[in-house]
Amino acid sequence: MNNLKSILPLAITCGDPAGIGPEVIAAALRGDSARGQDCILIGPVAWAQPLATELDCAFEAVGPVDFQAVLGQPSRAAAEVSLAALQVAAQGCVDGRFRGVVSGPVSKHWLQQVGFKQPGQTEFFAEAWGGEPSMGFVGNELRVVLATWHIPLSEVSDALTADCLELAVRRAHALALSFGIEMPRIGVCGLNPHAGEGGILGVEERDVLDPTLNRLRAEMPGLSPCLPGDTVFFRQRRGDFDVVVAAYHDQGLAAVKTLEFDTAVNVTLGLPYVRTSPDHGTAFEIAGQSMADSGSFAAALSVARQLTAS
Repeated sequence: MNNLKSILPLAITCGDPAGIGPEVIAAALRGDSARGQDCILIGPVAWAQPLATELDCAFEAVGPVDFQAVLGQPSRAAAEVSLAALQVAAQGCVDGRFRGVVSGPVSKHWLQQVGFKQPGQTEFFAEAWGGEPSMGFVGNELRVVLATWHIPLSEVSDALTADCLELAVRRAHALALSFGIEMPRIGVCGLNPHAGEGGILGVEERDVLDPTLNRLRAEMPGLSPCLPGDTVFFRQRRGDFDVVVAAYHDQGLAAVKTLEFDTAVNVTLGLPYVRTSPDHGTAFEIAGQSMADSGSFAAALSVARQLTAS
């Protein structure tokens, strides 16, 4: 345990303290073989201090000393605490105090009420750290990188340029390499039904996406052409692909959340520091009712450790 304390800690942010974040973090750390010895808890003192004392790990309090979350009842005060935790974690990496971040689930709606300007945590960390982010997901069976994410569906076609797809493919390749896969096999979802059917059901694959993939295949021979999005994830589970690139948010996330709701991890790719998070939201409706599953947070911590091990 002392050896773990000698390395830079992973910052664990509480998420929205009125949601399930604090309880799934506590459950995951209590079941963790290292019991959070290589972590620092960042959150309200009423949560962070007793849990840190129990686990004998570090903590950093944010928000008013007398703040007490009301479980299941989101508020501006709780959102301010969740934002403060993110800010401390991000700055701590820049300052060399933390080696990465595992972030608890936040409410985008409530964060917007207290001055949060970004669409989500991915964009927040990109602004804080610099770099061009990509959103990835890692589960027991699936690894997925999104080419586009927090934009309206009506804007996806214009956003899915050759450069956009190339970035996603390169991030997928790097993600596979980070898991020790020497010759990654990357499946790429088409944008349109049946991957455009040769231009009959859409021209993006024919005009932009497949020419880009053909060019990149010289560097990455395991790269597929555009494939029908309705079968790519079946093929990944069968073992055909190590990583899948999805064209837009719900194309990738529908598969991830259906098949790996409690096991998938959100990984922000392309930034100077590692950031992971559980692949679920605040679930205010079940907060404090002992119904929340801590598996996704435990997986997020495990992936963060793996990605920061080198």
